[in-house]
Amino acid sequence: MNETVIDRVRKVMDAASLSQSAFAERVGLTGDKLSKSLSGVRRFSSLDLARIAEAFDTTVDWLLNGREPVRPRSAARPSGTTVEGAGWAEVEALACRFQNAYDVLDLLGRPRPVPRLPELRPDLDRYVDQGEHLAADLTEHLVRLGAGSPAGMDLPALTKLLADHCGIDVALVEFPCQAALSGATWQSDTFRIVLLATTQEWTRARFTLAHEVGHILARDAQELRADTAPQPGRQKDYSEVRANVFAAHFLLPEADVRAAWERTVTDPDAPTDDELSELVVIFKVSSSALAARLHRLGLLDTARRDRLRGLTTEICHLLAGRLDDHYRHRAESAVVRPPLAPMAQLLAAYETGETTLRPLAAYLDRPVDDLRAILEPASTVRPLPEDEKGDPVFQP
Repeated sequence: MNETVIDRVRKVMDAASLSQSAFAERVGLTGDKLSKSLSGVRRFSSLDLARIAEAFDTTVDWLLNGREPVRPRSAARPSGTTVEGAGWAEVEALACRFQNAYDVLDLLGRPRPVPRLPELRPDLDRYVDQGEHLAADLTEHLVRLGAGSPAGMDLPALTKLLADHCGIDVALVEFPCQAALSGATWQSDTFRIVLLATTQEWTRARFTLAHEVGHILARDAQELRADTAPQPGRQKDYSEVRANVFAAHFLLPEADVRAAWERTVTDPDAPTDDELSELVVIFKVSSSALAARLHRLGLLDTARRDRLRGLTTEICHLLAGRLDDHYRHRAESAVVRPPLAPMAQLLAAYETGETTLRPLAAYLDRPVDDLRAILEPASTVRPLPEDEKGDPVFQP
């Protein structure tokens, strides 16, 4: 005999070891309504199920369909550090908080599109070659879609590009201090998400984002994967090497770099600090990343590479007369921000009466009452909650 919604709600009650009246009080139902719902006289509404899921650490999807919630399995710890105990649990909780929104949107008939992206070429064995070709293939894919090259895009524009054309949602988050992480990523057939640590080192945030995208294309992140700050040239994990190579080629494509070099540098044998600083500003990368790329392309000798490495991002922007841009970029990477596409869909579903405020509040980690005060001014008359209307969104 197939389990029903009622059967699964009873399982939750049994696991909680609560009486029917205590359970009803916990989820905000009257004893009479719960009794009628458990006997099949009254249907559980979407609000009922949302409250049960929230109160007892399960999901509406499981209550409705019996599908176990997606959770990180044996998550990949960051290389070079240990994130255990409460620190790792907080990272998992952050990832799951955003991932839960995809389940809700799928149930509401608003699934997040996950377009097909370039994949690893089977004829390439070297990780360096794989990273380079993945970057070229993704850039070509984006240009073909009319999105343009990612080279030189600031963090908000790059984030929007990835969300709109790659189905990769990006969140800026505050990782637990003991974790010392710069980024994390997680993907499945139904979602792709990157978590970036808030930081004033905005060039690091851009490089970390590109690094995590490299993991997604290589399908390294089937389980939640966390990374410390990328260290090009110093990491021994080949998947990290591949992601670093991808990031360098994705943010600094050879054709774009050579074209900008020819436009900017008067004497290729003796580029000035001002000219090199202008290239840092154009490509929005650290002086170290640009120095390594120019040296690898044969445009900078070792002495000038080392000199460029010694210039900070702030000094480069000062020399280029673009210090305001530096501070703007720094502010953009230092503020907590959830992925916008799922948030917009949850808000739209609420506004059309498809669901309550609870999924959006959980997504934003905000109290429902705080959101209600913002979205429902006192002068606004809202329809009755679903459990008072007798016309629930979800059916058992």
